[in-house]
Amino acid sequence: MSDEEAPLVSDEPEVSVPIAGIGTLVFSKWDASEVVCQDPGIAPYINLTTIGIPLSGGTHANQWFGKQRLSLIERFTNGLMRRGPNSGKKSTTVSALRDALNIIHDRTGNNPLQTLVDAVVNSAPCEGITRIRFGANSQPKAAEVSPSRRVDVAVRNLTTGATSATVKSKRTLTQCIVNEVMKAAEGDVSSFAVAKREETERIAASAR
Repeated sequence: MSDEEAPLVSDEPEVSVPIAGIGTLVFSKWDASEVVCQDPGIAPYINLTTIGIPLSGGTHANQWFGKQRLSLIERFTNGLMRRGPNSGKKSTTVSALRDALNIIHDRTGNNPLQTLVDAVVNSAPCEGITRIRFGANSQPKAAEVSPSRRVDVAVRNLTTGATSATVKSKRTLTQCIVNEVMKAAEGDVSSFAVAKREETERIAASAR
């Protein structure tokens, strides 16, 4: 092959463009690579990778630390359909969370995933209560909560607060998610999840 026929080789590195819905983009819109977790203890247990729609089909079940590899978006939507009128309605909860993230972005102007992660951090209790039995007597004792359980409790309280606010109310599930997440991100005690954390840590402090 002559020099004229040789292929041109560019020294410029290839720019990898993330595919919509795969890798760093959540709901094909929000970039998860710029989200920062302020709590280094639970940072390894917060996963924002979403492939297509947040539906893994339970591949993490019965696996050691399987929830660590499950997307936080899917864990949130699973908590929303735990009980009540949205029980078993995966598409409804996914649409409600997607619309809630759009509303949060319109109100704050920031990445709504950052607001969601801040809400989880402010709702995760650091101390809890365990029971120690001495013969026929059992006494409550304060104990540190593991990072994995901290995320579990935070997501459960956030979703419980959002779903319970829709009972006997004209507000939709999307509006209740927005209120709960934004209040929790600001550390407002009127948030159900933040109030639960304060109550748990107060009881643990009294049993220390």
